[in-house]
Amino acid sequence: MGGIAIIIVTYNSERSIASLIASIPSGSPGQGALVVVVDNGSSDGTVAQVARFPWVHLILSDNRGYAAGINLGVAASPEAAAHLILNPDLVVLPDAIAHLVAQLDDPRVGIVAPRVLSPDGGVERSLRRDPTLARALGLNFTGLPMFSEYVAEDSAYSQAHDVDWALGAALLVGRACREQVGDWDESFFLYSEETDYCARARASGWVVRYTPAATVVHAGGGSGRTDSTHVMQIINKVRFYARSHRGPSAWTYWALTVLSELTWILRGHSQSRASVRALLVPSVRPRQLGCSARLVPR
Repeated sequence: MGGIAIIIVTYNSERSIASLIASIPSGSPGQGALVVVVDNGSSDGTVAQVARFPWVHLILSDNRGYAAGINLGVAASPEAAAHLILNPDLVVLPDAIAHLVAQLDDPRVGIVAPRVLSPDGGVERSLRRDPTLARALGLNFTGLPMFSEYVAEDSAYSQAHDVDWALGAALLVGRACREQVGDWDESFFLYSEETDYCARARASGWVVRYTPAATVVHAGGGSGRTDSTHVMQIINKVRFYARSHRGPSAWTYWALTVLSELTWILRGHSQSRASVRALLVPSVRPRQLGCSARLVPR
C-alpha cells in the first residue's frame, strides 16, 4: 500500500496555489506525500505557479467540474493509502496531515475533516448536518439543530467527534472507504459533491470524523462567487435531497428552498435573484449541471 496522495483541483488559482504547495512539506507525515494538481483549464498563471514545484505531478484538463478533477487525481494515484483533497486557497499548518492520518487508525473511520481557520484565526463553521425539510427554511441564524444545517456550537469545533458531513475544502479519504464508495459524482459539477460523498460513505458503514488536532487556514484568494456558482450551490442542494427523497418530500424541499432564497433577496442578497429564477425556470440553469428537464432537479 502506498503513502498519502494530496489532490488539489485548481481553476484560476494563481493567487493562492503556491502558498498551499509550499505549506505541504511541513504538514506531511514521514517523507511527505505525492502531490497531484489537476488544473481545470485555468486561463491565468496557475499552471506557471505550479511549475515552480517540480516535485508536483500536474494534470492538465478541461473544466469538467470539481468532482471530475478529484477523480482524475485519484486515478493518477491509485495505490495511495489515503487521498487528501484540498482546495487551492488553503494553507496546511505543521503536522496537520499526520493528525488527519492518525484518525484512520480507527477502522470505522473512512473520511476525516480538519479544523478550518480564517486568516484572522477564527474558526470557520465547516461542519454540517444532513439536509431536512426544516433545515431548508434557511433558519441557520437560530442556531437550533432542528433548523440549522450549519453546526455553529463552539464545543463542536473543540473536540474530535463524528459528523454528518463537512465542507470539501479539506477531506482525507481512506483507501478502503474510497474503494467501497467509488468515484465522486461528477454530475454535481460544483457544490454538494462532498455532501453526496459523505452520505454514500456513511450509507456504506463508514464514519466521517472531525478532528481539531489537524488545522488548515482558509487563506482566501479562490476563484470567487458569482451568480452562476450561487445557482449551482442552490440547485445542487435541492438535487441532492431530491435524489434520495422522491415524491411530495422532494417537491416540498424545492418549494421551501424557493421561499428561503426569496427571503435572502429581501435581506439584500442579490445573487439569490438568480437562484430563484433558476429554481423556477429550469431552462436557465447552468448547462454544466445537466438538469434542465424538470422543475425539481435530479
